[in-house]
Amino acid sequence: MSDKPRALLLFAHPCPESFSSALHARARAALAARWSVDDCDLYAEGFSPLLTEAERRGYHETATNIDPVRPYVDRLRAAEALVLVFPGWNFGYPAILKGFFDRVFLPGVSFRLEAGKVRPNLTQIQKLAAITTYGGTRLRAIGAGDPPRRVVTRALWHVTRPKTMRYLALYDMNRATATRREAFLDRVGREMEAF
Repeated sequence: MSDKPRALLLFAHPCPESFSSALHARARAALAARWSVDDCDLYAEGFSPLLTEAERRGYHETATNIDPVRPYVDRLRAAEALVLVFPGWNFGYPAILKGFFDRVFLPGVSFRLEAGKVRPNLTQIQKLAAITTYGGTRLRAIGAGDPPRRVVTRALWHVTRPKTMRYLALYDMNRATATRREAFLDRVGREMEAF
């Protein structure tokens, strides 16, 4: 058993030759110096993003709502850092990652309701990071409301309350040169080594 703190690395891209896969590999290698990395490749693990009717009906039943996704809940609860690696598609998350949030970030897991107010429940997560790419420019993302950034910096921040948060984004990926991509990979490596 490692005496290193545990980082849950959530990866969401189906293609191993993708730039996102290169970012995932760089992040994993850089994190490993300080963290015991639980590498959760959602596509490789065959995670189903579909919230079933039964899951939705039992969503607020905290005694049983985790049963369909218990292994993922256990991994999330064991994490002291959470790092997401994903591409921005249609100004949002890949469906598999959105489905992870829908199915695993449950009442009693990521938050609890007290008098109708959401209270954070994953406060053991001290560090939160997202590593992503956007096809368009930062200005286009802002114009669309930048949902991925907002979910990380607001919703995920709210349920974790981390001491450290990083949002690393390569914008305008559609026109990114090899030099820009390599520079971003280097930045990710440096940031995750220091994380």
